[in-house]
Amino acid sequence: MSSSHQHCAPRHRNFGTVAAIAIISLGLIACAENQGPKERGGTLVGAIAGGLLGSTIGKGSGKVIAISIGAVLGGIVGSEVGKSLDRADRAYMHRTTQSSLETQRSGQPSTWQNPDNRHSGTVTPQPAYRRDDGRTCREFQQTVTIDGRTERAYGTACRQSDGSWKIMS
Repeated sequence: MSSSHQHCAPRHRNFGTVAAIAIISLGLIACAENQGPKERGGTLVGAIAGGLLGSTIGKGSGKVIAISIGAVLGGIVGSEVGKSLDRADRAYMHRTTQSSLETQRSGQPSTWQNPDNRHSGTVTPQPAYRRDDGRTCREFQQTVTIDGRTERAYGTACRQSDGSWKIMS
C-alpha cells in the first residue's frame, strides 16, 4: 500500500487529502456492486493505499490528480487481489501480521503460505514509535503473491489495549 523509510516517524495527513481519498474510495466501492465481499474489500484497501501513495506526489492540483489516479489504480489492483484471497489466506496473513508486528525485528520479513492453494506473502515491520496519544505503532510492508503475481502494500498498525495490533492505514 509509499517508498521504504529509513526510520519510522508518524505521518500526518491533512484533512483535505484524507477526505479526497475517502470520497474516491467510497465511489469505487459504489461502482463495485457486482463484486463479492473479498473483491469489495480488496477494492477499498487498494484504493486507500493507492490514494495514500498518490498523496505523496505533487502539490496543489497535481496532488489531487495523483491521489485520484493512485486511488483508482489501487482499487483495480486491490479488487484483483481481494478476488483471489480466500478466508484461509486472510487468516494466515492476519496471524503472520500480528506475530510479525509483535515479535519480529525491524526489517526482517515473516512469511506465510496457504498449503492448499500456494498463495503466500510476507510482512516486514519497521521500528516501533510512540504516537502523541501514547500508543505504540509500527509501519510495515506486506506482500501477497497469487499465481506468481506479487502485490506490495505499506501500512501502519498500532497496539490496542488488548495487546493486538490494529491496522490504521
